[in-house]
Parts: sequence; structure tokens; C-alpha cells
Amino acid sequence: MSTTEYTKVYDGNFILITRIKNELENAGIVPIIKDEGESQRLAGYGSMNQGFQDVYVHNDELEKAMVIVNRVRAEMEAS
Repeated sequence: MSTTEYTKVYDGNFILITRIKNELENAGIVPIIKDEGESQRLAGYGSMNQGFQDVYVHNDELEKAMVIVNRVRAEMEAS
């Protein structure tokens, strides 16, 4: 994944990531979920950040994605 084509828009635990991923997909945005903890586990290494993931979107969809991410974050904080 080239850092020039994709930007990280959120990081957090699996539950929050799933909510944001679903909202982005409902808006026609295909996010990329990066889970280094799982990659380390599969490679046989321990991980301190198990369950935490990053969400990336293509730069062409960044502005639209940030509106969605900010809305979902505000909803989660209000709960």
C-alpha cells in the first residue's frame, strides 16, 4: 500500500473499526483495514496491540470519508 495513494483516517479496536468500515462501505467507499497485531500473530510473534486496527481510504475519497468518520466518532462519543 503506497502512502501516497492512501491515508489513515481512523485507528481503534475491532468493534469501532467495524462500525466505521460499514458506514464507509454504505457510502460507496472501499476502506482498507490494516491489522498489524494479526499479521504478527500469524507470523508467530507476540503483539502488544492485538485487536487494534487502522482504516485507510484512497486519497480520492478522503474528504467524503472524513465526514463519515467524524460523524461516527461524534455519535460514539455522545453515547
